[in-house]
Amino acid sequence: MTIVVDVANVMGSRPDGWWRDRAGAAARLHAGIVRLAASGRATLPDDNDVTPGFVLVLEGAAKAAPIPAAPASAAPIPAAPASAAPIPAAEPGAAEPVQPGEVRVVRASGSGDDAIVAVVRELPGRSVVVTADRELRDRSAAAGATVLGPGWLLGQLND
Repeated sequence: MTIVVDVANVMGSRPDGWWRDRAGAAARLHAGIVRLAASGRATLPDDNDVTPGFVLVLEGAAKAAPIPAAPASAAPIPAAPASAAPIPAAEPGAAEPVQPGEVRVVRASGSGDDAIVAVVRELPGRSVVVTADRELRDRSAAAGATVLGPGWLLGQLND
């Protein structure tokens, strides 16, 4: 099971000054998720018996966050143009399974939403997307993901 995080949307859901330092806010969110993943206490509303892995998708100024990138074995997830065209498949090896407790970072080459949908389509197994973005929620569900809002993740981080 993989939890795919719309970092920009989750950061934007709490008024902690993230707009003054997007890269710093992304790094703080990453650190919190790393602690959560390592603790093994991340639980989904419908499945408390699974330890998820995480993929954090960064876009825009947040891509400068001083955090590790995706594993060397994974290629960047491509972004699709803003059209109805299908999202291209990632390079071979980009969709390696995310291990329980692993936190992987994807720096979107274009639209973060397109990268999130590509991750959902490429990764094997169950995916959960964390976002409040209405259009991304619909696109993620159409790609086969369950969708949870930022409040769920922030609640996990605050427990």
